[in-house]
Amino acid sequence: MIARKELRDFLVIGAGFLVVFFLPVERLQSMAPLPGPVWEALHLARWYAREHVLLCLVPAFLIAGAISVFVSQASVLKYLGARANKILAYSVASVSGTILAVCSCTVLPLFAGIYKMGAGLGPASAFLYSGPAINVLAIILTARILGPGLGIARALGAILFSIVIGLVMHLIFRKDQLAQAANAATVPEEGGRPLAQTALFFGSMVGVLVFANWGKPAESTGVWHAIYAAKWWVTGAFGVLFAVVYFSVLNLRKGETGEWVRASWGLAKQMLPLLLLGVLAAGVLLGRPGEEGLIPTRWISGAVGGNSLGANLFASVAGAFMYFATLTEVPILQGLIGSGMGKGPALALLLAGPALSLPNMLVIRSVMGTKKTLVFIGLVVIMATLSGMIYGAF
Repeated sequence: MIARKELRDFLVIGAGFLVVFFLPVERLQSMAPLPGPVWEALHLARWYAREHVLLCLVPAFLIAGAISVFVSQASVLKYLGARANKILAYSVASVSGTILAVCSCTVLPLFAGIYKMGAGLGPASAFLYSGPAINVLAIILTARILGPGLGIARALGAILFSIVIGLVMHLIFRKDQLAQAANAATVPEEGGRPLAQTALFFGSMVGVLVFANWGKPAESTGVWHAIYAAKWWVTGAFGVLFAVVYFSVLNLRKGETGEWVRASWGLAKQMLPLLLLGVLAAGVLLGRPGEEGLIPTRWISGAVGGNSLGANLFASVAGAFMYFATLTEVPILQGLIGSGMGKGPALALLLAGPALSLPNMLVIRSVMGTKKTLVFIGLVVIMATLSGMIYGAF
C-alpha cells in the first residue's frame, strides 16, 4: 500500500509539473508588467518541462531505479567499485557518452544510481562528465558547423577530461575511497539472473532514452537525418522489446517491481525540485538561447574574444553555469563565434558547458556532498580553461 506521505508528495510534484507544462506564459506576459528575466525563467521552465521531463528524465529515473534493484551490488563493485580494475573501470566510464546522448541533467539519475550502489568516486565522476560530453551526434555536428578542428579537439578533450577528472577525484578523496573499499570487501557475492536477460532489459530502456531524444541534425540528408526521420519507429521498437523482456524474459523475483518503482520515485523526489530551482535561476540570469536574462549576451560575447587566460576562464565558467540541451550548444557557439569569440574560448565552453549546468550542480551536491561537488566543478573549469588556451595557441 502506498504511504499517505508518498502519495501526497507525488500529487504535489505531479501538480507542479502540470502547472509548469501548461503555463500560459505569453498570455500572462501580456497582462503583468514583470521584468524580462522573470519571464525568461518561466519560458525556460515550461520548455524544460515539455522537452525534457517526460522523454529524458522519466526514462533516466527508471533506468537508475532499475540499477539499484536489478543489478547486484557485487557486480557494480566488481566493475566500477573503488577496488575495481582501473583500466576497465575508467575505460567503461569514459566512453559512456557515445551510448547515452543525454544532457547534463538527464545523466544525474544514472550517476546517482551507480554511485549509491557503490561505484568508486573516480569512475562515477568520469561517467558523470562523459555522459553528456561525449555525444557522437553533437561532436559530428560540431565538426560540420564549427570546423573539423573543434570537432576533433572536443572529442579527444572530452574523453581525456573524463579520465583525468576521475583519477584526480580519486586521488584527492583517497581516504574516502579506502574506507569505501574496506566496506566493499564485506559485501557478499550475489547470485544474479543470466547476463543476457539483464542486458536486454537495460538495452531496451537505454534505446528508448536515446532515440526518443534524438536531435534533428543540421542537414536534411545522410544517416543521422534518416535515423531522426525514423526515431519514433525505432523508439517504439525498443518499447516493444522492453515489454517483451519485462513480461516474458526477465526472471522477476517477488517484490522487485515494487522496489523498482520506489527506487525510481525516490530519485525523482530528490532531484526534480532541485532541477526546477536550477532551471528558474538559469533563466533569470542567462535567459533562453537568443534571449536576454540579467546578464546580457553582449557581455558574454565581449568577454570571450581572443585567447587570453581571462577569456578562456570566463568561457569555462559561463559554460559551466549555462544550461545546454543536447545539441543546442553548437548553434549558440556559432553565433558567439560570429560575434568575435575566439577558438580557444569556444573549445573551453564546449568542454565545460554540456557537462555542467546550475541545475546539475545542485543535484550533484545532494548526491556526493558540497566538498566533492566543488572540487568536481573546479576541475572541469580549470581543465576547460587550459585546453582552450592550448588549442587557441595553435
